[in-house]
Amino acid sequence: MNDALPMTREAYNRLKDEIERLEKEELPPILERIASARAEGDLKENAEYHGARESQSLLMAKISDLKSRAARALILDASKVRHDEIRFGATIVVKRLRDNRTFTYQLVGAGDEDFAKGKILSTCPLGCGFMGKKLGEIAEIKVPRGLEKFEVLEIKYEE
Repeated sequence: MNDALPMTREAYNRLKDEIERLEKEELPPILERIASARAEGDLKENAEYHGARESQSLLMAKISDLKSRAARALILDASKVRHDEIRFGATIVVKRLRDNRTFTYQLVGAGDEDFAKGKILSTCPLGCGFMGKKLGEIAEIKVPRGLEKFEVLEIKYEE
């Protein structure tokens, strides 16, 4: 699983901060619980020891997953992409042609998506359908209810 994970610098920094928080704030108390439980003697029937070890195992798996994501991060710089077409990191305003409703979306990487806030995965069907489109072009995207058509009204990149 060596696939690159596109993400913004902001998302990468949040990921690194979470790793650091888990290692410095969450892990030490668990290690203290393990040491304390060990000091009590017989580990076979020591529920506190086994519970702490399980907590440690779960936390280490989470840290490992986050580190793997950070190692595969492909940080994309919006200042280095063409601003006349939709690419990763773009914030776009589109009009759905069947009802003339407008939507604002930002195309983001895994872990940054939040549909309620208009942040959609650049790799989801909707995101893929917008990729490469230019101002005024029509994106035809297959969705569960059929084929939707969107007109690209605006393309912005945060610098």
